[in-house]
Amino acid sequence: MREIIFDTETTGFDPASGDRMVEIGCIELINRVPSGRTFHAYYNPQRDMPAAAEAVHGLSTHFLSDKPLFSSGVHDLLAFLEDSPLVAHNARFDFGFLNHELRRCALPDVSMERMIDTVAIARQMHPGAKHSLDALCTRYGIDRSHRVKHGALLDAELLAQLYIELTGGRQIGLGLAREEAKDSFGVELVAHSAVRPVRPARVFMASVAELERHRAFVATLDKPLWLEEAQAG
Repeated sequence: MREIIFDTETTGFDPASGDRMVEIGCIELINRVPSGRTFHAYYNPQRDMPAAAEAVHGLSTHFLSDKPLFSSGVHDLLAFLEDSPLVAHNARFDFGFLNHELRRCALPDVSMERMIDTVAIARQMHPGAKHSLDALCTRYGIDRSHRVKHGALLDAELLAQLYIELTGGRQIGLGLAREEAKDSFGVELVAHSAVRPVRPARVFMASVAELERHRAFVATLDKPLWLEEAQAG
């Protein structure tokens, strides 16, 4: 099963008011294990970067001024996404910006049916707890000490580890071969042991001879308690 973990950085919160996507980072998972394939791009938003947004992700107007437009790289992005399910944290936000950019290119939206929202999963698993990416990384012991500011690819890498934990943890790799014992983050997936042969199921049923010996033994008992209770009933 192929899934894509992705994250975006933007100029603000609302594409309808003129905010734009300025960065996207994607991680490919195969059977819930990072394959090592990624997609990352910065985009020129053709507008100024608000100070509040720059404080979050550190992407300035000057830095983005020589980056390509979304339209010039959209087909590379879509080729990477293919038709796989797309996993994001607070996914409606990221889907909203991605689809807004696609509409600007006169391309069809990415279907919301492909959306997997890790916030929704976390709310079901941990009702009443904090569900930010930082809080959940702390809960699951995911190291984010190298995360000074938000970054789309960095946050996608953290989210990939979180998604694996939210959907069963690293035991999902129990069927991996020895050479696949680590994911693309260098995290040990399983403790390997010798391959065990498949044995047929055992049949635990008394034989005819055993049943006959049992009846003969019961017949020798002197006034067994269960027989007295049955007669009294």
